[in-house]
Amino acid sequence: MKKYLIAIILMAIVQLAFGKPQVEPDRPLNDSIIVEFGKSGKVVFVIDNPEDFERLKSMDINQIIRELDLPEQEKNGEVTVVEIRQKDGVKEIIRVYEGGNETEVAIGRYRLIVDESGQKTQVKVETSPKEKKDPPFRTYFNADLGINTFFEDGSIPGGGAPYAAKGWGSWNVGVNWMASQRLSKGAYWDFGLGVSWYNFKLDNPNNHAVGSEDGISFINRTDVNGMKSKISASYLNALTMFKLDFGKINDSGRNGLRVGIGPYAGYRLGGRSKFVYREPGGSGRKKEKDPAGSYLNNFRYGLRGEVGFRSITFFTTYDFNPLFHKDLEPTLNPFSFGVVF
Repeated sequence: MKKYLIAIILMAIVQLAFGKPQVEPDRPLNDSIIVEFGKSGKVVFVIDNPEDFERLKSMDINQIIRELDLPEQEKNGEVTVVEIRQKDGVKEIIRVYEGGNETEVAIGRYRLIVDESGQKTQVKVETSPKEKKDPPFRTYFNADLGINTFFEDGSIPGGGAPYAAKGWGSWNVGVNWMASQRLSKGAYWDFGLGVSWYNFKLDNPNNHAVGSEDGISFINRTDVNGMKSKISASYLNALTMFKLDFGKINDSGRNGLRVGIGPYAGYRLGGRSKFVYREPGGSGRKKEKDPAGSYLNNFRYGLRGEVGFRSITFFTTYDFNPLFHKDLEPTLNPFSFGVVF
């Protein structure tokens, strides 16, 4: 009973997968080669092309096993393997295992198991998860969320400087469209376009950044009670990165370190300063917004780095050119770090 059941199911699966075969009437029957080894080992080759026969003679048994890509068999029993190749080069491996009261048919991710060890025959179908393939080229979106600060003469300005940036509230937000080209196993070259927003929240909320004849001035507003003061700018960016994924290099999936580095360049889309305050006497919140185009640099360029492990990736960027026009003081180079989503 088991034999007939397996044969019927196998024929149905092959029929659904490959359709009705077309046989040419004048085509000669396939030649077969049987190789026996050990006590019960047997390998059967069915060949209908002289070129395949010549290729077979140049192959060793290890190469044949590698090309079939068969899993190691730990059970005792008889295993039958059938390889079906289509005209477009796609191949399908059908593996039939028979041992004792259990028969197993495996086609791709699907396994049909017939168990006759009990009083009733049990039939079970199992599906293994899809193998995640690494495409040679792909596109994707990602988003950056981080914190901004400044570097002045190689160090971060202290709290006493009127332009010192406060960490919490100086947000860096970015959205990028990326394309990734695989160079080799675990090595990629990414390039893309994105939009990012710089926000620098001043550590002293009474310092108001305003444009002046000299470019920019940080005025300590003693006439009001300052609540928040910041400078913001938005950029259209182009970036490229070389990445290495050691998890894929070592066949450990996401359990490996990922690193990337590359340059970027951007053009400023807008910018302004914002000052939020209350007047003495308990007035409501008031805001002053001033355009910052007169002192913000129109271009930015620098270097971006990424480090990731499993599902989390960190980024950092450093602008080689200052935030303000090069002839203006202070000379501040933006630095950002955060998380990539």
